[in-house]
Amino acid sequence: MNIILSLPLCAAASTLVLAGRLAAQEAVMRDAATHEQLSEVLRVAINKGPLAELKPATGADPTKVNIPENIVDSSDFLSFAGRATLVPKKAILHVPANMADRVKHQPGSQIQTWAEFYAMNRAWVTTVEVSRVQAEGNQPLPEDTLERIAKSSALVVATYQGGPISVLPLKVPAPAVAPANTETAKKP
Repeated sequence: MNIILSLPLCAAASTLVLAGRLAAQEAVMRDAATHEQLSEVLRVAINKGPLAELKPATGADPTKVNIPENIVDSSDFLSFAGRATLVPKKAILHVPANMADRVKHQPGSQIQTWAEFYAMNRAWVTTVEVSRVQAEGNQPLPEDTLERIAKSSALVVATYQGGPISVLPLKVPAPAVAPANTETAKKP
């Protein structure tokens, strides 16, 4: 019984001690910031922000120099069964004669991403994975790949990391010109 009666007394005593501590501390009162004060703080923050230190760009206006190309003009369409997709020009490496009508836009076709279109048309579209160097025309495609492309009965699209990519013609290095022999040139 003694324990049960002492619990409420302990709670009451702790409440009195806590109230005494709060009364001993002095409450700090301050005014709320005015609109003008907040505006000034915002103005200073904007003027000293990270963008304030940037210098204006020099040279030609990039929006005028790097005008984006028309995506339709720089792409080929693949269409079949009411669906179509765009691939970059020079990405189609081989078109069998019986599939020539599929390399154009068919009006009313639903445009799909390459991944969606390829997933639905794997029966007649195949891909050849090329490296970046090969796509740039700095390295030829392997002979066995070229033979496989030529013999394919499917439409062949060049891909890089799963997406279609243009394959530029092989760049032929300029023939090395031997320097003229200075002694031969001097003799009559």
